[in-house]
Amino acid sequence: MRLEMRMPMAGDTIFALSTGALPCGVAVIRLSGSSVQDVLRAVCGTLPSPRVAALKSIRDRDGQTIDRGLVLFFPGPASFTGEDCAEFHVHGSRAVVASLLSRLSDEANCRMAEAGEFSRRAFENGKLDLVEIEGLADLLAAETEMQRRQAMQQADGKATALYNGWRERLIYCRAMIEADLDFSDEGDIPGSVAPIVWKELSALRQSIHEASLDERRGEIIRDGFNVVIAGRPNAGKSSLLNALAGRDVAIVTHYAGTTRDILQCDIDLEGYVVRLYDTAGIRETEEEVEQEGIRRALRKIEEADLVLLLEDLSSERADSAKGFVSVPYLSIGTKADLIEAETQSDRFDLMLSSQRASDIESLRTLLLKTIRNRIGSGESIIPSRQRHIQCLRQALDYIDSALDSRFGLEIRADYLRLASDSLGRLIGRVDTETLLGKIFSEFCVGK
Repeated sequence: MRLEMRMPMAGDTIFALSTGALPCGVAVIRLSGSSVQDVLRAVCGTLPSPRVAALKSIRDRDGQTIDRGLVLFFPGPASFTGEDCAEFHVHGSRAVVASLLSRLSDEANCRMAEAGEFSRRAFENGKLDLVEIEGLADLLAAETEMQRRQAMQQADGKATALYNGWRERLIYCRAMIEADLDFSDEGDIPGSVAPIVWKELSALRQSIHEASLDERRGEIIRDGFNVVIAGRPNAGKSSLLNALAGRDVAIVTHYAGTTRDILQCDIDLEGYVVRLYDTAGIRETEEEVEQEGIRRALRKIEEADLVLLLEDLSSERADSAKGFVSVPYLSIGTKADLIEAETQSDRFDLMLSSQRASDIESLRTLLLKTIRNRIGSGESIIPSRQRHIQCLRQALDYIDSALDSRFGLEIRADYLRLASDSLGRLIGRVDTETLLGKIFSEFCVGK
């Protein structure tokens, strides 16, 4: 397929294949821009009725039929981008799609869309804000139920409503302070409003503080909960990884030091992505390759959300390498099937055998409890990106300054303006141009 490339222009009509890899049963090609109606008349002969799927013959410039398929027309501004939009639903063969895309490129001011360009036009035309755009990107990438839920809270505007509500409360507090300053001598101003403002502002500060308390909560849902399996050699790390994954990921032998590099696999735990890492056994060694594996293991431990610190119950050496762990961990006794009595249970969060399905299920339950304790109930809206956390914490800093009684009312009111600007920047109402390229580059072409 050869399409003529030219410099993108803001007023161009854009088009792109919006469905997955070809061949497929049905391929959807989207258009958006001021020339959509002209393109539809040229390609289909007539303009379909708005929002009504019409079966049309789609023709090339010579009048030859490319395909017969459904064509939909969405007049702006009531469309995804706010512009006139259209969709071609055609058979998903490579030849049909290539021919149709080539035909569309022949039309004046009509070109292939860039990555994320449909969504960017929706943002620029006020159809979506930045938080909704990021939620849409996360929804497209969602693989688990919890990822889908979090993405939907952003994509459908619930997160925006919360952040915008906080911003409106800041604006209200600032307005009350300025009214106190400007109209304190007027008869219809019932005394100082400042005490009411500070009480409202303190409650608002607490809400924002709770949302930004743990910067990893939202990222854990979106990117996964990192669990590192660590311990001495032959503690059963690789066997446990295989048991949790339900397949042979790591090589298991009775020789110490079998695992040299970090092995990683993902599991879906009640809708949460858990990224499991099997690491080299931690011990003193002169072997250079094993030393490098241990160095990588220690580095991965420091990056973990949780460490499963394994100790072989059947071993005479009672050393679990706890001194190497500075992040949250669970102490796990392994090879419980090789001991006669579980007399050491008070030393461990869990004792198990990787050979027993019931023990692995108990570990999965313990992991799920740990994740939920870290994230919370799951009902509240959780900031999902570092950018969100940064804006919220910046707003908190300004609110703290506004609550400082050492400053005059004029200065405290200006701090409230800066705090509301931080929340405006979060949802895309203030100073967002530098963010746009990065955000929209995350989208595929056609979205």
